[in-house]
Amino acid sequence: MHVTDRELIISARGLRSFAYGMLSVFLAVALSGEGIDPFRIGVLITVSLIGDLLGTYVAGVYADKWGRRKTQIVLGVGMSATGLVFVITDAYGLLLLAAFFGTLGTTASETAPFLPIDQAMVAEVVAGNARTSAFVGYNLVATFAAAAGALAAGIPTLLMQWAVPRQVAVDSVFVVYAALGLVVAGITTRLTRSVEPTPAETKESERLGWRRVAPPLPQSGRLIVRLTVLFGVDAFAGGLVVQSLMALYFHLRFGVPLGQLAVIFFLANTASALSFLAAGPLAKHIGLLNTMVFTHLPSNVLLILVPFMPTFPTAAAMLIARQLLSQLDVPTRQSYTMALVPPAERTAAASVTSLGRSVGSSASPVMSGLILQGPQAAIGLPFVLAGGIKAAYDLVLWRVFRRVHLPEGF
Repeated sequence: MHVTDRELIISARGLRSFAYGMLSVFLAVALSGEGIDPFRIGVLITVSLIGDLLGTYVAGVYADKWGRRKTQIVLGVGMSATGLVFVITDAYGLLLLAAFFGTLGTTASETAPFLPIDQAMVAEVVAGNARTSAFVGYNLVATFAAAAGALAAGIPTLLMQWAVPRQVAVDSVFVVYAALGLVVAGITTRLTRSVEPTPAETKESERLGWRRVAPPLPQSGRLIVRLTVLFGVDAFAGGLVVQSLMALYFHLRFGVPLGQLAVIFFLANTASALSFLAAGPLAKHIGLLNTMVFTHLPSNVLLILVPFMPTFPTAAAMLIARQLLSQLDVPTRQSYTMALVPPAERTAAASVTSLGRSVGSSASPVMSGLILQGPQAAIGLPFVLAGGIKAAYDLVLWRVFRRVHLPEGF
């Protein structure tokens, strides 16, 4: 049976998201069980995101020149190597190095250099008027996979109940993560030449270089710079409540064990996945920008309310309600970005906006880890800060871009 490039791209993303969903719930709780305090866990997550930032920059500059497929294969092998390092050592310094140079799943939402290349490849193989639907499917599969991965994070608890030694149970998660990295690399080898830029697009991309995002700027460049700054603010807020730190918060405040956390984040990610079904029709009805903004605002209010809930069931219910709305902006955001630029700038535009998100998200987990240190964990300040900043981002985004007209078909 013939498998299309679009299906292969989505399959690879789904496997990565399963791995990230699993590790994002498991990692912080497991490291806490090894005696690593919340601040150092926050540092590890920040270092990982800084590594993603640099990787995204390199991908934006060189992926079209090296080849999108080759770059994705190398990233898949790097993902696998990261998992293996966490199997063979528990030395904190070596874990920091692996987190920086490799790809570590600390949040169910992907921030690694894979993502901008994926976006450019999807835009290359899908026509403009079908692109939003393609990104909906791409993110729908990824989020369902992340939900399944979150549920799989509870497997070590089951293994230990069956008398499997704790270290073996913990290592099993990292072994699966490493294996999935290799499978992702293998899937990427099956992509065709169609996912690569045309010779004319490559030539134009090399001619423009980074001038498209630095003064003097064409119109699309100015728009992308503004979009990147705003995405960075949103990602900074998101970094305060990455899934690893939310799991750690519930573990520290309410004493929730890993098995229950796995179920809750499975439900939360499933809610996110189901919400994607509404993104395409809603965007067609009210537009990409309005969908991005007016579904995101109420989700941020719900996020602020999470730490004010007196019990774990009520806090978890508030989180799940928030997840029903919080991800509707993801496929619309990706489609909106691709619509703003010509084909030759797609990889760069996706990379630059992802770079902005990586800069923002890498700065905040260490702050959140510090806040969660000690008795102040009960305050839940990261949720309040994240919701407030995200709400401000939504309002500014709408004000800046509400008069920007997109090409027909978007």
